[in-house]
Amino acid sequence: MQHLAQVNLGRVLGGPDDPRMADFYANLARVNALADRMPGFVWRLKDDRGISALSLHWPGDPSMNVNMSVWESAEALGKFVFQTVHRNIYARKHQFFEMPDKPTVVMWWIPAGHIPTLDEAKERLDHYIANGPGETAFGWADLPSAKLWQEKRCG
Repeated sequence: MQHLAQVNLGRVLGGPDDPRMADFYANLARVNALADRMPGFVWRLKDDRGISALSLHWPGDPSMNVNMSVWESAEALGKFVFQTVHRNIYARKHQFFEMPDKPTVVMWWIPAGHIPTLDEAKERLDHYIANGPGETAFGWADLPSAKLWQEKRCG
């Protein structure tokens, strides 16, 4: 059995005391708790406090925040991202994060029970950036049901 690992990263535009970031930080615990309860959720990266991964940083770039999770299926992840309150925050990501010039989201299939590391995620993202989508790493647009999620997200 395979599960879907995903990582996304970004450089936030400000800290918890920055008024531009108020909605992001105010909703972080709620959105994370929702993910934890979603059907198909397996695991997500957390710091020592066990709430989020905001204090953890991307290998080689401590200014990048990281979010990583594992899901039973692409459908389960897609439902969380595009069909829950997470969608509202995701749609406003440009208000909270610098807009990158290269991909910052990557997914890959892992054996059920495997917990990916940040180094593994970095290897997958580097591979995706260098080689494009394939069996090793891919993005939302490379999933068969991406068109359906895009329609639900935008429609």
